[in-house]
Amino acid sequence: MKQRQRLNSQIPKVVYTPDSRLRHPIELFQQMWRDLLASRELAWRLMVRDISAQYRQSFLGIIWAFLPPIVMAAGFTLAKNANVISFGSTDLPYPAYVMFSTALWQTFVEALNGPVQAVAAAKPMLARVNFPREALILAKVGEVFFNFGIKLILITALFIWFRIPITWTVILTPVPLIHLVLLGTFIGILLAPIGVLYQDVSKGLTLITGFWLFLTPVVYPIPKEGAFGFLVQLNPVTPLLVTARELATTGVVSEPDRFWMVSAISLMGLLLTWVAFRLAMPFVVERVSS
Repeated sequence: MKQRQRLNSQIPKVVYTPDSRLRHPIELFQQMWRDLLASRELAWRLMVRDISAQYRQSFLGIIWAFLPPIVMAAGFTLAKNANVISFGSTDLPYPAYVMFSTALWQTFVEALNGPVQAVAAAKPMLARVNFPREALILAKVGEVFFNFGIKLILITALFIWFRIPITWTVILTPVPLIHLVLLGTFIGILLAPIGVLYQDVSKGLTLITGFWLFLTPVVYPIPKEGAFGFLVQLNPVTPLLVTARELATTGVVSEPDRFWMVSAISLMGLLLTWVAFRLAMPFVVERVSS
């Protein structure tokens, strides 16, 4: 009996009240931080499960991490050599430029789709099991960095094959890479609760990211003039992706102000959408289970 009472006292108790948690922001952030720490082990298990399933159910396995950059680079290089399309000069050999940029773009898209896919896939578990929802997001973020680690093999091979010189700034490349993932995660968390209720979100993301790709300097350098150049520079992905590419190659950051501005927006947006995610998920779960 005493052992049972001791175990019951160790179980955290959750008290639900009709008051809005926004009226007590300090308590809300303390609870968010505790749940984030408590979700680490579950996030790790979910990440390992998803990665194992991803490559176990695929015949080509990790080769899929290499194919999109290689195929895109081959296609655009052939078109460029045949004068079908004409882009400006790039700091890197064109195939390496496209493959490296595509690997960064893929990382952003995976971070964007991750929260939407994770919450939608966990719909049955959300309705039956009470657990920190942050575990779903952390698992997908970990999966994004794992996949980039695989892409890093291709990037390293590019630098060796094309004999691309590197500078000491290459050690700073993880900073814009992390910010690129945070930007994608911020947008993904914002859309995740809606994505549980409506499949239009996941389908729409496929269309949007396809168009978004052409507004991002992945296969061309940043245009400086015209309406298209304005849209490319307005694109929040542009300064993060370009800075990561420049730090890894030339070592000269062309747009430091825009990089830090977008990074600050990503961090603040991630915090705000995290709060919105926590407040919205109980209503989403109730809607799904009803």
